[in-house]
Amino acid sequence: MKSKFTNWLLFLFAASFLASCVKDKCTRTYTFYVPVYKTTDEVRANIKSNAPRKVERPGKLFVLGNYIFLNEMDRGVHVIDNANPSAPKNVAFIDMPGNIDLAVKGNTLYADAYTDLVTLDITNPLQVAVKSIKGNAFPFRRYTNGFVSDNNKVIVDWVKKDTTVVIDCNGGDGFLGCRGCFVVTDAAFASTSKTSGPFGAGIAGSMARFSIVSNYLYTVSDRELKVFSISNAADPQFIRHIDMGWGIETIYPFKDKLFIGSNTGMFIYGLQNPSFPNQLGTFSHVRTCDPVIADDKYAYVTLRSGNICTGFTNQMEVLDIANLSSPVLVKTYPLFNPHGLSKDGNTLFICDGKEGLKIFNASLAHDIRLVKQIKDIETYDVIAYNNLALVVAKDGLYQFDYADLNNVRLLSKIGYQQ
Repeated sequence: MKSKFTNWLLFLFAASFLASCVKDKCTRTYTFYVPVYKTTDEVRANIKSNAPRKVERPGKLFVLGNYIFLNEMDRGVHVIDNANPSAPKNVAFIDMPGNIDLAVKGNTLYADAYTDLVTLDITNPLQVAVKSIKGNAFPFRRYTNGFVSDNNKVIVDWVKKDTTVVIDCNGGDGFLGCRGCFVVTDAAFASTSKTSGPFGAGIAGSMARFSIVSNYLYTVSDRELKVFSISNAADPQFIRHIDMGWGIETIYPFKDKLFIGSNTGMFIYGLQNPSFPNQLGTFSHVRTCDPVIADDKYAYVTLRSGNICTGFTNQMEVLDIANLSSPVLVKTYPLFNPHGLSKDGNTLFICDGKEGLKIFNASLAHDIRLVKQIKDIETYDVIAYNNLALVVAKDGLYQFDYADLNNVRLLSKIGYQQ
């Protein structure tokens, strides 16, 4: 009997020890994003009109005549034949790893390829040709989370890999990390201006960081304004950079002025001397993300929070810019999470994040009224002109006919489903 009792105690002790071991061990899921590298020569040889790709992560866009040039974030540019907005055709893809921004003048397209400035001849958008590549034109570009890449090669893609590991529930994850990759916990990846061209007016979105005025290309990074001469369209020449502090986000030209949005306010620069823009005025706001557009009388600034945008402000501010040196706040309008915006006459379009596209009557700056909301799409930027609204959303590019604001019609969508 004593032996049986002793054995029972030993069994209980072992069981409690095993239970304690199991209880103190947990699991955690990580997502790796492993870079895919190619040599610089391989990448540059492939900057041309390749076979079309499906749109997956749409970003900045530029409209030129019957063509739409749509950025695929960090991968390149989709060439879309939009002769019939009801049936656009995704006709080619220009591979440019690291591409985020673009601008067009005449038959020349300028784009970033991570730190490089690429100049393309788009006389035939189906057979674009590289005219020049300026290395290290944008040295402040960097990857998320401080990732440092192989300087001798170019990242052309990221391969997603998930893994689950056993960790100590009381601390310490038992995970030693990976070399040469992003690591993200719990499978959550952190991560409109006008120029003239042979096909008609070219238009960019309000989230743009590239802009062209006359024979100059202006670009903004998070800390500076750069000026390039494009008198020789095929061979842009860097002229100077202007230190702007930090948190610079977007650039919007209107006539002989540049309106620049930042984390902390709006800057207005004059182009009386286009090779050396001079600051005319500023308007400060709470720290948050800030694209801006303008017309002859007013500037329209959207402020949003979330992700890299600190703060909790989500609204639009309308500014009287009669006195450029001292803009005056006319009125503030609350919004959900506004991003890009565009204005056609008295009609104002705002991409309000997960609340979709909002269309306003802006005939009175102090009394802007919502007339239409298109829900069920998460919107990023918009270009509105000639009763056609092109909307970049999380899942693709939408086109709407707004000739009748009481009956805004979806014409087409290019996205995951195509």
